[in-house]
Amino acid sequence: MQADDLKLRLDAEAALRSKSLTDLALARLWRDRLSMIAIVILLLLTLASIAAPLLTGLLDVDPNTTDASASKYLPLFSDDHIFGTDNLGRDHLARLLYAGQVSLFIGFMSAFLALLIGVTLGIVTGYFGGIIDDLVNWIITTLNSIPGLVLLIVISAVFKPDANSLILVIVFLTWTATTRLVRGETLSIRSREYIVSARAIGASHFRIMRVHILPNVFSLTIVTLARNIGIVMLIEASLSFLGLGVQPPTATWGNMLSKSREFITKAPHLMILPGLLITIVVLCLYIIGDGLRDAFDPTAQD
Repeated sequence: MQADDLKLRLDAEAALRSKSLTDLALARLWRDRLSMIAIVILLLLTLASIAAPLLTGLLDVDPNTTDASASKYLPLFSDDHIFGTDNLGRDHLARLLYAGQVSLFIGFMSAFLALLIGVTLGIVTGYFGGIIDDLVNWIITTLNSIPGLVLLIVISAVFKPDANSLILVIVFLTWTATTRLVRGETLSIRSREYIVSARAIGASHFRIMRVHILPNVFSLTIVTLARNIGIVMLIEASLSFLGLGVQPPTATWGNMLSKSREFITKAPHLMILPGLLITIVVLCLYIIGDGLRDAFDPTAQD
């Protein structure tokens, strides 16, 4: 019996060793109930926003059709408007769904582009060092010396950006943190034995960075991506709340929140619902980020 137990334990340990870090991380993440709930909620909200044309068609509502006689219905007070209407009589649910498309697009696209730039420059500067490293660090130091939110407000006030230009502005101001993070990790990796061995057998710099360094910073980048999406969505909501983000008639959760301030006592749902959606999405992203960090922790016990 003891021999059988020992054999089973050895087989389990051998199976565990045969799994890659990604397999182990996914298994840990699957067992993390809170992170899985957050992923499901975020996925449902994203799919609902993507399917906004289909859902609004099924409900026979339109985000831009006005009806002064139906303005400011409270939620569930009208069979025709499940979440009520705004001050112009536009269906609030339809506008929330279409606004989610814009807000989530800005959040995901800005964070992804900033991550792409940050990871690329971080690996290149950390691996090569020298004048490239000095130049990029000088640019990062210069940008970081300017208060980011103040610069965002100034740019937004001058140019009145749409969704695409707002993405470019946010990316321009947010890639630096990822670059510094990945650069530091690359500096510690480039002197390890397997990197030295790869150089000795004649591997190209591009292959070393792609095959040996990038996979080792992957866990760091995926955690950073999840958190940065939440940060970008808060930036967009803050700018829109100040009237400096994406301008109407394009709806975002942030500018819906801003435009509803004057109706907080008469129609509180106009302010509560977009604010609640922003809170839920950002909270889910932070929970997912923490879950990914724990899942990819190489010291974690299974």
